[in-house]
Amino acid sequence: MSAVAWIAVGSLTAWVWLLLGQGFFWRTDQRLPRRTAPDGWPSVAIVVPARDEADMLPVSLPSLLAQDYPGAAEVILVDDCSKDGTGDLARALSVRYGGLPVTVVSPGEPEPGWTGKLWAVRHGISLARAREPAPEYLLLTDADIAHEPDSLRELVAAARSGGFDLVSQMARLRVASAWERLVVPAFVYFFAQLYPFRWVNRAMARTAAAAGGCVLLRTGAAERARVPESIRQAVIDDVSLARAVRRSGGRIWLGLAERVDSVRPYPRLADLWRMVSRSAYAQLRHNPLLLVGTVLGLALVYLAPPVTLAAGLLGGNAPAAWAGGAAWAVMAGTYMPMLGYYRQSLWLAPLLPFTAVLYLLMTVDSALQHYRGRGAAWKGRTYARPEAAPDR
Repeated sequence: MSAVAWIAVGSLTAWVWLLLGQGFFWRTDQRLPRRTAPDGWPSVAIVVPARDEADMLPVSLPSLLAQDYPGAAEVILVDDCSKDGTGDLARALSVRYGGLPVTVVSPGEPEPGWTGKLWAVRHGISLARAREPAPEYLLLTDADIAHEPDSLRELVAAARSGGFDLVSQMARLRVASAWERLVVPAFVYFFAQLYPFRWVNRAMARTAAAAGGCVLLRTGAAERARVPESIRQAVIDDVSLARAVRRSGGRIWLGLAERVDSVRPYPRLADLWRMVSRSAYAQLRHNPLLLVGTVLGLALVYLAPPVTLAAGLLGGNAPAAWAGGAAWAVMAGTYMPMLGYYRQSLWLAPLLPFTAVLYLLMTVDSALQHYRGRGAAWKGRTYARPEAAPDR
């Protein structure tokens, strides 16, 4: 066989393995597990780190205030040095909408060695633990996440019924603009490929991950895992949180949300580019060899199928055309469930190679920005790689 045919066969082999051997990552049936209402509802503190979120709070915060939760619950919003009046707006929304009580705190700039979000989370958790009695659970949720009224109740019921120390749902991201339709479902698809939810949800499994927008965490588990102090430098804080909880002996669960939504818009490609590139190289542990391997892997898995199909058809190379076409068909088939979850046209599935090229370029750009001293930049802050950050 020709070299092109061998590349096509290699790509097809990779896709057969991904289809059957990567935890069925492409399925979207990992939703909140079976649950029943507990005999007594535990107390919960909802911790919301917020930095310059005045545009998002009018949608997200009222959804937390309106939680239909039978037990004691409160909202602690940590204003992370916002310049747009986030804290004042949160207080005004609390007065306007009522519902759960709200406490707004401002801890100031983070100390060296802390990311801004985790510094804010630290103060929110510390304030919650100081309550008498301390809440049994912490709901860590972002300021751009809106919850249906039963969200907290269902999360707690799932944690209680399953004996989980951490229950996390990946919020359904906004899909409205053309770029969001092209990029956002693929973002979740790629995440699930890296961290197959079925593997995450196995007891004693090595794979651990969470979705930072919605994490219900048992307070005792946070104390055992020394969260957030033990992960204070983490840029990808949700995965680091899940790993810390699992290492300390906690049980974790991760799935797709049905009634938890992100309200942050990403209307332009530049907005989505920043969202991905700010942490893509951190995902590779700032390792240039892993970067090269990732680029080659993406090329073989996602780019080779359409390229070898075209080359085979144009050059009369039947094995290359057949294997490339079959690999592309398997790829598109595994993407369809995620498109269905996001209520998007299944005709977008064959465009996944193009989207993969965008993610490849975003990852390379993330590495370039890192070596230029602008890596992991978000909302006016740039973070050093963890091993270079000063310790406390």
